[in-house]
Amino acid sequence: MSQSPNTLRWDGAPGHYEVYYLSLTDPESAVGLWIRYTMLAPLDQAEPASCALWLMAMDPPGGEGVVFARKQTLPISALSSTTQPFSLQIGDACLDDHGMKGDFQDVSFDLSWKPGPKAYQHVHPVLSRARIAKTVLELPHADLQVSGAVSFAGRELQLDRAPAGQAHLWGSKHAARWAWLHTNDLRTPDGERIEDSFIDAVSVFVPRFGRQLGPSTPLVARFDGRDFISTSPARVLANRSRFGLTGWQLQASDGKRRLELRVSAPRERLVGVTYQDPDGERAYCYNTEVASLEGSLSERAGKAVGGWSPIRRFNAAGATHFEYAQRTPLPDVPLMLS
Repeated sequence: MSQSPNTLRWDGAPGHYEVYYLSLTDPESAVGLWIRYTMLAPLDQAEPASCALWLMAMDPPGGEGVVFARKQTLPISALSSTTQPFSLQIGDACLDDHGMKGDFQDVSFDLSWKPGPKAYQHVHPVLSRARIAKTVLELPHADLQVSGAVSFAGRELQLDRAPAGQAHLWGSKHAARWAWLHTNDLRTPDGERIEDSFIDAVSVFVPRFGRQLGPSTPLVARFDGRDFISTSPARVLANRSRFGLTGWQLQASDGKRRLELRVSAPRERLVGVTYQDPDGERAYCYNTEVASLEGSLSERAGKAVGGWSPIRRFNAAGATHFEYAQRTPLPDVPLMLS
């Protein structure tokens, strides 16, 4: 049996953090959900290692207006994991390659899914082997249909094949500034669902030589069952990216194909949270699962310079998962968790 891409990477040493998260948008209610299992082993061994459970939810724009967040932090002794088959336990909550279940404070979740056929990596193997990247992002299950129940704030959602993605990241340091997106509820301009398709991208600035270098922008995607991989060292530097708190424009290429994307995020549906690096530095993250995306997939036509022919135009209105983060808090967007 091969090792799951979800396998815990922490070896017990200080200077490490690790995160598992599920992001989804329920088509029935249009509510977005973000559930995280995390651990942190500070570089300073005088500080105890810890683990945590997070749940965030947000209504769609024009909905009831609820933006909700809960976090429970526990000692590292509350974390346990097995490798084959993979399972992770934090307190009374569990995660494996088929679902997640848990409850804490006033939230609960019991979700299941069929595992994806393959994992996707944002960090190219060359960079991973050289240990250049201080954070590694992997998608064990990029294109899920999730069913089950989630309750929060006195509400209960019954999910039936809700589009979702499950990711795993680990490392020693977050980037200085970044944007991230995921969606697997892509639609044609006529509203028809595009099957066997997803997009997941991240764009980062990293501190080097006393300044921030970037953006570096890896993107992995799939359209109509065909992968689109834009993660080579040269490609992540060449991909165009411009992002901020409520939006992102990016262009990425894979051989003769090109993706152009525009993301817009509703400011009033952002959940502000604080991440802590193993060295004690903090990052301030603003996340929503009810952003919108418009995009196009094109293919180079012949050898003509600039000759691109559109293959597909698509959108993911209210069903795009988006995050923006930087090293200082924004004064006018409240932080709900720290």
